[in-house]
Formats: sequence, C-alpha cells, structure tokens
Amino acid sequence: MNNWFTVKVKYTKQLENGTFKRVSEPYMLAAMTFTDAEARIYEELGALIRGEFTVVGIARTDVHDIFAYDDAETWYKCKVTYDKVDDEGEGDKKKTISQNYLVTAPNVKEAYIRVQESLSTLMIDFKITIVATSPIVEIFPYHEDDVATIGKVITEIVSEIVPENDEPKGLVFSASGSDVNDDLVETESDLIDELKDEDE
Repeated sequence: MNNWFTVKVKYTKQLENGTFKRVSEPYMLAAMTFTDAEARIYEELGALIRGEFTVVGIARTDVHDIFAYDDAETWYKCKVTYDKVDDEGEGDKKKTISQNYLVTAPNVKEAYIRVQESLSTLMIDFKITIVATSPIVEIFPYHEDDVATIGKVITEIVSEIVPENDEPKGLVFSASGSDVNDDLVETESDLIDELKDEDE
C-alpha cells in the first residue's frame, strides 16, 4: 500500500532576477517506505533541479485525497470533519472524523469552494474547518489515479457511513470510471419511464 510522504529538499535556486539563493522546499510523493520515498525524490527531481540537491527531511503525511486543477499551482490544505455513528460503543455515540485534503486553487476562497463542490454529492453533513496555504511545491503520485476522482471519494466515505445492509437515504452519483454501485444511481431514462407510468 502506498503512503504519502513530504520530502524537504535543499538546493541552490536561481531566482527571477538572476541571483542564486540556497532554499529548502517540500515536495510530496507516494511511496511504500521512507527509503522508497528518498529514492523516488532523487528520481523525480533529477531532471528538474540543476546541480546537486540534498534531502534534509522526510515525514509521513496524512492526506485523504488530492484534487488537482490545471488553472492554479498553489496547493491548499483543507481539513474536513463529519460525524460517524459508533455502532460498537454504547448508545450509538457519534464520533467526529477528520480528514485532510489538498487542492490547487488561485486563492483561499476558491480552494474552499472547490473542496465543497467536490464533496457536495456525499450523503453526509460535513464541515470544512480549516483552509490554509500549503508550502508543497509539487506532488508526485505513483500513478495518475492516486490523485482521486470524485467518484472514488464518494465510494470510500459512503462505505464508512452506510453499513452494507442499510439502504442509503439519498442518491449517490458516480463519476465516470468510478466503482460506485450502479443500483444506487437513478438514470435519466429511469425518471422518464416513471413519469410516463404516472401519466397513464
């Protein structure tokens, strides 16, 4: 299973005015272990950074999903919370779950809107409690699908909230290519057939 790691790299960077400055920049990548993360960062940055660079820190990073947009390069970290009923406890106590998301956006407001829209089809009430600029320069997934589609997010969270034997209290709309159960989705043709039956 892949995990996300933040790797801080130190190197000499040429600034826009032509001068050189020694900088430390964090990059995030998917890896299996700390050793794998270090090997991958040398592989990924070898062609991007001129001259020598050194890895000065590696830390495991808790990120549930990543939403990348082409119109922005700044990453924002968003904390999302929602309540989950603890069936194992006494009296069905609610447990607050916190998850971190990363999204590219031109500003804080747009980052908030994008995360809210990305999770808007969930059948649960959630709150975006924190939106903050992330220092992450770039993200290197193992595969393109490591940066999750909305359908994948819906499937994972709904499976946590709705037990297998219970029917959901709403509709789940799957994104193309997602593994959401088609039985939970009403198609346009289904709705048209229902309207025809009512008219007859």
